[in-house]
Amino acid sequence: MELTYNKYLQITELTGLQNLKSDPKEHDEMLFIIIHQAYELWFKQILHEVGHLIVKLEQNQLIAAQKTLKRINTILKVLVHQIDILETMTPLEFLSFRNYLESASGFQSSQFRELEFALGLKQTGVLARFEQDSPERLRLENRFKSPTLWDYFLRYLQSNSYKIPQNILERNFTKKIESSEEVQAVLIDIYRNSPIIAQFCELMLDLDEGLQEWRYRHVKMVERTIGAKMGTGGSPGAKYLQSTLFNPCFPDLWAIRSEFNND
Repeated sequence: MELTYNKYLQITELTGLQNLKSDPKEHDEMLFIIIHQAYELWFKQILHEVGHLIVKLEQNQLIAAQKTLKRINTILKVLVHQIDILETMTPLEFLSFRNYLESASGFQSSQFRELEFALGLKQTGVLARFEQDSPERLRLENRFKSPTLWDYFLRYLQSNSYKIPQNILERNFTKKIESSEEVQAVLIDIYRNSPIIAQFCELMLDLDEGLQEWRYRHVKMVERTIGAKMGTGGSPGAKYLQSTLFNPCFPDLWAIRSEFNND
């Protein structure tokens, strides 16, 4: 049987996944569901790209890694723009179906937590929110113990004759990425003498900034929609989201900004 567009993309199955819980059906619940399903698809794609990016760094293929990083950053811009669509829904329109969400909350997005882990934003408490031995918990546990994107980048630098301290290369990957003056000295040298790697560093900074931008827009959208109320499913809402702001993934790339001079 001929492969068609509908069959290849499983359009019938895909467009059958929007099951409204409100009764009678509230018009804006459809938008809410589709936006969040789209987010999850994009999170899946970003994780797919991060995996590819890591492979290219391990293969010492910086140009291919750079192309992949540009794609990730472009997807992040789409995630931010999706908030513009969600903000066309007024607080009253959201409240018309909010109670039907029961305990469901974006706080429970395992893919977003996996992305945070991949970028170095690791918190032990996150694991406890997912059922023991569930596929989501197992993926998160694996990502929690694994090196982050930053660790793979430092390994790339080490393999290209940059002196990264061994204790940093062999650090405990379950811990938060800490700033390092030794790494910062290497980065400053790269910015002065290795423009291709410096360009990759700027793309990593774009990624870090893009994630922080998405967080900020998410906070303001939540405040605009429910104010200081608890989030869906009893999550902390805007108060918790505010605490995640200005928490960089790659602190050394930010720290060196004040170290540059004209000499």
